[in-house]
Amino acid sequence: MSTTYEKRHNVHPDDAKRYDTERLRKEFLADNLMNDDKIHFIYSFIDRYMVGGAIPKSKALELESIEPLKADYFLERREMGIINVGGKGKITADGETYELNYKEALYLGRGTKKVTFESVDASKPAHYYINSAPAHTSYPNKLVTMADANVLELGTLESSNARKVNQLIINGIVETCQLQMGLTELQPGSVWNTMPAHTHDRRMEAYFYFNVPEGQSVCHFMGEPKETRHIWIHNEQSVLSPSWSIHSGAGTSNYSFIWGMSGENLDYSDMDFSQPDELL
Repeated sequence: MSTTYEKRHNVHPDDAKRYDTERLRKEFLADNLMNDDKIHFIYSFIDRYMVGGAIPKSKALELESIEPLKADYFLERREMGIINVGGKGKITADGETYELNYKEALYLGRGTKKVTFESVDASKPAHYYINSAPAHTSYPNKLVTMADANVLELGTLESSNARKVNQLIINGIVETCQLQMGLTELQPGSVWNTMPAHTHDRRMEAYFYFNVPEGQSVCHFMGEPKETRHIWIHNEQSVLSPSWSIHSGAGTSNYSFIWGMSGENLDYSDMDFSQPDELL
């Protein structure tokens, strides 16, 4: 079986403020997502959200249902978003094949039964980052290229947070039940993401950091705005962010990250901001 998983339980903010470094990483860090010839998931009880990764290096990988889903097939009651952060790949969903170049996305709707992941060149395998959320109805599968993305230019070099936000699987581009995903690229000379920091009680979020140069790292900030914590992140690692937690970061160089979220509101601008001088 090439599909493996871990479970993560939800956490109350009053408990999280007492966690040491080891416990914070155990509960919120997903550090084993990308493995050759495997599909690996973290099944989180935070909104039943799942983050995963797949590297089909020497063989095609078939998406299999896992025990927590209690489903005949993975997407029986779920939707899925996939973004390729590696070499060119192919995903076949119920007989239709989609080619994904670097930074391109694919949305798969509820009811898609058979899904396989492949790489075009085994020497440069695709690295698929995967998010999945429960779905109440079915929407069409859709490939989203960078040309399809809604692009926002945010921040400034003066504040070290000049960045390009590529909205990929988001309301107005892809019809979804609750899943949203996009890709943010920090410009050279900028290290801060998502500043001012914010929370949104109406949805949770997950961050996946990539393009982190060898020998460099990103410090991800989380916790309540008045009770912040941090986790050091390396390349191709992800952090689960409950609705009560901020999600922001600063790197020792520029980098990129994928944000994914689910909840009861598809309005991207629905955020409760905390200004930098308000954080503790």
